[in-house]
Amino acid sequence: MYVAVKGGERAIENAHAWLAEERRGDTAVAELSIAQIREQLSLAVNRVMAEGSLYDPDLAALAIKQARGDLIEAIFLIRAYRTTLPRFGASHPIETGKMHCERRISATFKDAPGGQVLGPTFDYTHRLLDFKMAADGEVAEAPQGPATGQDVPHITEFLNQEGLIQTESQSDDTPPDLTREPLELPANRALRLQSLTRGDEGFVLGMAYSTQRGYARNHAFVGELRIGVVAVEIDIPELGFSIDIGEITVTECETVNQFQGSKTEPAQFTRGYGLVFGQTERKAISMALVDRALRWEELGEDNVGAPAQDEEFVLMHSDNIQATGFLEHIKLPHYVDFQSELELVRKIRAEAVEASALRAAQEAAE
Repeated sequence: MYVAVKGGERAIENAHAWLAEERRGDTAVAELSIAQIREQLSLAVNRVMAEGSLYDPDLAALAIKQARGDLIEAIFLIRAYRTTLPRFGASHPIETGKMHCERRISATFKDAPGGQVLGPTFDYTHRLLDFKMAADGEVAEAPQGPATGQDVPHITEFLNQEGLIQTESQSDDTPPDLTREPLELPANRALRLQSLTRGDEGFVLGMAYSTQRGYARNHAFVGELRIGVVAVEIDIPELGFSIDIGEITVTECETVNQFQGSKTEPAQFTRGYGLVFGQTERKAISMALVDRALRWEELGEDNVGAPAQDEEFVLMHSDNIQATGFLEHIKLPHYVDFQSELELVRKIRAEAVEASALRAAQEAAE
């Protein structure tokens, strides 16, 4: 086996060269630039940043180009690069209540305090192919809407004024960092949320959809979905105070879920929560639904055996990089393993044929 692998080095080099040629495509067509990918495929860039756990649109765009548009491969590249970066410090928790919102909607309150902002969304499009885009026409500028300003209150807090929604517990403990420590079960909510925010969007969406179909008794309303820019602050020991080091775009979702109460809690609404890099609202909503389903034990609910309630099942299978690695390793050489199994199957079949022949001889003798 080792000789075969060594002898395949030339083939591997040729495969890499062929990959580069396929990645470039027809040289008569202009090559995509990193800036074009970053600006025009921004939702793909956002997904790669979120699931790669690294906020850098240029690097995410480069990874997408290198991966030929395979987003999971691009996420793999970003995660691998992330491990090479030094860590200089930790930022403060971002203040989403001070978000400069580009989009802010609520499915629970029509006249939400602070107003609703539809923002850039596919929600009201007809899902018909726009052939004007094929003509490379210029897009007219969108009219400038009213600015939302700062300190936009969270809508669910208005339910809290009447005591109708569960009050979230606060902790000063620093949560574990999933990017530096392996996932350990059972996981607290902070760790579960980290795992979900960088989990595969399709998997988390599937788990969320299962809760809506009845697997987990999880009927949710979107209390608030907001997308916008927040400041990132970090402490500077030499200065003795914190400073803004930049801004990032995030999507935040809080769901409002009906809760009949338990032996220890009165009837009230409970929350699900999602927070993701970039404009990634489908992922944020899905994350909030799954977060709520995983809180069954904390809220004193029954476990009905739903997949989304199974912490081990959800968290250990949501990571697309781990899943990809385990899945794709089976296409690599397994010559020795297969030969041993091949010999075993041959032996079993030979023994079965011999036993059958022996029985036939005994029956004939009788």
